[in-house]
Amino acid sequence: MAFVALTGLDVTYNAIHRAIWDAFCANRRADRVPISFKVLPGDHEYPKCKQRRTAYEWYIPKGILKTGWMNKHLNLVPALVVVFYELDWDEAQWKEKQSECSTRVEIVRQSLQGRNTKVAVVLIQKKTPLPPGEDLIASERAAALCNACDLSGKSLFVLPHTDHLVGYIIRLENAFYEHAQTYYYTEIRRVKSHKEFLNKTTHQLLFVRHQFKTAFFSELKQDTQNALKNYRSAYNLAHELRAHETNMLEIKTMAGFINYKICRLCFQHNAPLDAIAQFRKHVDLCKKKIGSGDLAFEHTAWMSKQFQAFGDLFDEAIKLGLTAIQTQNPGFYYQQAAYYAQERKQLANQLCNHDSLATYPSPDPLETPSGQMDFFGQRPWRQGHQSIEPPDNEKEKVGILALQHKEQDVDHSELIITLLSNAVAQFKKYKCPRMKSHLMVQMGEEYYYAKDYTKALKLLDYVMCDYRSERWWKLLTFILSTALKCAYLMGQIKDYITYSLELLGRSSTLSDEQKSRVEKNLIKVLMNESPAPEPECDSKAIKSAQKMWADRISLAGSNVFTIEMQDYVPFVECKARFLAPSFHIDDPVQLHVYLRADCPHPFRFSKLCVRFNNQEYNQHCVVEESYQTSDMLEASSQGTMCLVPGKTRQCTFKFVARTEDVGKKVEITSVDLVLGSDMGRCVILNWRGGGGDAASCQEALQATRSFKRRPKLSDNEVCWDSISILASTMVISRIPRVSVQLRHEPPTLTNEMYCLAVTVKSQEVTTAGDVKLTAGLKPGQDANLTQTTHITLDGTEMCDDSCPALLPDIPIGDLLPAAKVEKPLYIRCAQVGTRVFLVHVSYVVTTVVEGKEIICKCHKDETITIETVVPFDVTAKFVSTKFENMDRVFADIPFLLMMDILSASPWALTIDTSRLELAPSMTSVDQMESQLEQVVLQTGESASECFCLQCPPAPVNQSGVASGRYIISWKRTSAAKSVPVVKTVITLPHVIVEAIPLYVHADLPSFGRVRESLPVKYWLQNRTKLVQDVEIFVEPNDAFMFSGLKQIRLRILPDREQELLYNFYPLMAGYQQLPGLNISIPRFPAISTQLLRRFLPTHIFVKPQGRRADEVIVVAA
Repeated sequence: MAFVALTGLDVTYNAIHRAIWDAFCANRRADRVPISFKVLPGDHEYPKCKQRRTAYEWYIPKGILKTGWMNKHLNLVPALVVVFYELDWDEAQWKEKQSECSTRVEIVRQSLQGRNTKVAVVLIQKKTPLPPGEDLIASERAAALCNACDLSGKSLFVLPHTDHLVGYIIRLENAFYEHAQTYYYTEIRRVKSHKEFLNKTTHQLLFVRHQFKTAFFSELKQDTQNALKNYRSAYNLAHELRAHETNMLEIKTMAGFINYKICRLCFQHNAPLDAIAQFRKHVDLCKKKIGSGDLAFEHTAWMSKQFQAFGDLFDEAIKLGLTAIQTQNPGFYYQQAAYYAQERKQLANQLCNHDSLATYPSPDPLETPSGQMDFFGQRPWRQGHQSIEPPDNEKEKVGILALQHKEQDVDHSELIITLLSNAVAQFKKYKCPRMKSHLMVQMGEEYYYAKDYTKALKLLDYVMCDYRSERWWKLLTFILSTALKCAYLMGQIKDYITYSLELLGRSSTLSDEQKSRVEKNLIKVLMNESPAPEPECDSKAIKSAQKMWADRISLAGSNVFTIEMQDYVPFVECKARFLAPSFHIDDPVQLHVYLRADCPHPFRFSKLCVRFNNQEYNQHCVVEESYQTSDMLEASSQGTMCLVPGKTRQCTFKFVARTEDVGKKVEITSVDLVLGSDMGRCVILNWRGGGGDAASCQEALQATRSFKRRPKLSDNEVCWDSISILASTMVISRIPRVSVQLRHEPPTLTNEMYCLAVTVKSQEVTTAGDVKLTAGLKPGQDANLTQTTHITLDGTEMCDDSCPALLPDIPIGDLLPAAKVEKPLYIRCAQVGTRVFLVHVSYVVTTVVEGKEIICKCHKDETITIETVVPFDVTAKFVSTKFENMDRVFADIPFLLMMDILSASPWALTIDTSRLELAPSMTSVDQMESQLEQVVLQTGESASECFCLQCPPAPVNQSGVASGRYIISWKRTSAAKSVPVVKTVITLPHVIVEAIPLYVHADLPSFGRVRESLPVKYWLQNRTKLVQDVEIFVEPNDAFMFSGLKQIRLRILPDREQELLYNFYPLMAGYQQLPGLNISIPRFPAISTQLLRRFLPTHIFVKPQGRRADEVIVVAA
């Protein structure tokens, strides 16, 4: 950022000045111009400008870049000096104030003599200035002040101290930024002007220097594109320099600076691939420029710093919005930096461990007269020297010794751990678990070398889980060996035992000799003795560890350790399994525990116990064997608890389950194998559940997928891979020895008392006591089915809604052997559907298991699915007296109600009776008696009955009226007499009632005879309160002749009727159509002839003409 110095502000004692300074510095947002402000006194001494060089012919540069140059232009030489002065335009003592202000400006100019730094003046005023041109006094005095201070008008500013101070400050900053830009532009031109005096023979260093300065000033000017371009040129020029041992470090140092700048600008320009390409090019060019072999650690340190710096740049760019991926993220650069730091440590151990480094050289060759270096990358004892050979070989040797001595004081482990920690954080962020684990192992090793064993053990223990699950046995063995050393050096008994158990196991890749050593040390620890030191441990650390182990032995503390085996891969494997997934209560529960050891020698254990979720069973599953601790590795395999390597040991247990646990799970919660004894140290190897360790699941999966032929074993041996863990079993009730038979006649009919006969027969050899029956609808079905299903034991009365759907615990009593009992149940289903019924018989019986008498609760369930159907389909329809279907009826005119009953039952049904309950709006024409009493309907048969009804006029605004109910009383023909009849109620449909103004009906014989007179009377009844004019016309036909009025016009008084008499003379036999009667009512044109004809007969049967008696006799003869 551009450097601007502010003078004339008293930020300590002047509140206004403090507010101005805070406005410049506090809460600078990203949208404000990039300027670095610093408050300096008015008479501050700036760095003196050296005399300008006019010729370079005889000038030999002593180095590339001075160490203080960048700091000088960043913090010491400002691009602009701003003089703040409190002066209002209406100041009474204007002349004196003007003179004082010009004096201050002159002092600043004297301090900057020879510099191109700009100077500006800011007048702090109390009043808000008027717009330009309106205040003539201000304009005059501003011009006078500029003349007095030798300033241009663009370098004089006014700052009113008002409520809008921050806004004025931001405007000032923008003006300051323009002045700073001008300054840096001038400096760039000045540096570039030197190029014409340079030659490539003796001024190669100056080419690099001037190109770097040009890029640096461009960067301060915020011209990042030109800055990047010039940095690239400077970088290429630096690598064109002739490199030799004396200037190698200087070239690398400058190359490192320039590379950092290039990469940083590439990331700023959102070109990460360019930055990565530049860094790779930088590493390729510099990785072989080692320099002095005695200081090779310096090169690896420099390489480590390069990778670390690039990783920091990469991470910073990501925080600003750059997207990284798994294969390209800062973690790889931190990892490489750590790698070079480790190499630096190795080289330092090789190069800095000789006798000549016993004392530090005196006088100190690394000290300089000024206390700092003149040029970057040069040696303190030969500054400014650019020849190929060192000027003084003796000083060179002493200087190298001093650097080696300094390297000895460097904490390499801390550097490595910091870099690895950064890399781990990055790989964790980008989800690279294996890289993270790999680096955490390296961190653990570095903590071990740094003798911070606690942190080393914590890290190694964390990553061991990943390597176990992924089966990296060789890596796991290496990590376990390091962890065992840490546990030994820390005197951690439990950790030492745990890691020893795992190093002896099948996952360990140690040789048999190494395993034997670990095994012997483990036995010593179990005997409460100190183990032998682990190989390759630091001698001082071993002495300290031996003292700690001695203290552990002398202290009287707890010597019992419990180790969870599920988290490790120990040398002992355990599998426990019940022999069956379930056991009846009258059978003993049996389980086997299988043990196998993988250690080099047979191993004895003192106790095996299995623990269950019900602790009362624990006492039945214990094996204990006592022995001397010194016999732990005895080769004899006669003992029960002696495990021979590679052989499977089987332990069998059995116990009788409690009757309270019927229907419950018995689970193995843990298997404990005790190693050691109370005399020494006791280690409990604990397997949760039925056994298995961190590698068991994967091994079992591989065994199932393997096509490898298993070796043949003797009869008493078991193949370990064929054993599966079964850690739980179910205790189920004793097998019931009763038979349950269900007798019924499905399907059940809606609302009938359906009989389900349950027969229970005992097949027990002893008496079955407390026999109970639970019967009814099986729980868990649809709620509607539950609400419409009722069951009872009483079949003589119809059960109502208060009866339950399930009858629980119906007492039956005791059943002797071979005895049986029958229980009838009556079920009423009020709704059709499929129902599942449950019949549950429970009883108790006494039995003996393993010499122990127990009372067993037995039960037997039978389920049956019964379909509920309707007994019959009932159809009601309204017909006229001519049996014609009617969609409506007419008031006070008789009609017929037809009831058709179709049997849908697969069984014969007996209709006890039927009854019609009429609504108040209906009346019966004749006496209503059931026509279906004691009628038996087989499947598919139907029965019908009809009732003659009539309906009074409907109320006003109501066309439809209720008809009533039809009730059928019935039951199955096969049902007992005691079973009640079922009443099925059918609600009759509503009917539309209409009034008719004229009612016509006829009176005629039931049949006629050819050529014999047929008298017919027609009655016309006026059903209105009006006089009706009626026109009648008789239509002749070929079947009849008639006598009477063929056409007539009548007038019928209200509520009166008129009689018409006709004599019809049939001409043809058969079912003949009567002459039609056309009736029209002028007052009611909507009433058609066809409507009125519905009340009249249309046909009559005409018999042939009869013969005389003598003719009949002749014909017969």
